[in-house]
Amino acid sequence: MPATPVPTLDPSLAGRLKRDAAGLVCAVVQQHDTREVLMVAWMDDEALAATLSTGRATYFSRSRQQLWRKGDTSGHVQWVKRVSLDCDGDALLVEVDQVGAACHTGDATCFDASPLPVVVGSRDEA
Repeated sequence: MPATPVPTLDPSLAGRLKRDAAGLVCAVVQQHDTREVLMVAWMDDEALAATLSTGRATYFSRSRQQLWRKGDTSGHVQWVKRVSLDCDGDALLVEVDQVGAACHTGDATCFDASPLPVVVGSRDEA
């Protein structure tokens, strides 16, 4: 069976990205319809190109130093609905339709488990 061609990132888009020292861009992942933030991950050019060209969210694992497509082992697939680059070019917003849990712990989001104590501010205080 022939190898699947590796997608390449459009050079005009690649030129807009501000990567960290490891060549990665932060990806904030959000459920497209509820706007709930699901997780934060990292993308290199190859992961972003795969995400944009396949409709499946693909990330770069900093611990394993390799690409991973969300849901390939867990079944918790992220179907991509939209990807936006922030104004500085150093972060992506990936809007998805999440199947199952987004977090590797089994929680719906990676932000369910540990809310921090905070003094809640108000516009009225300004």
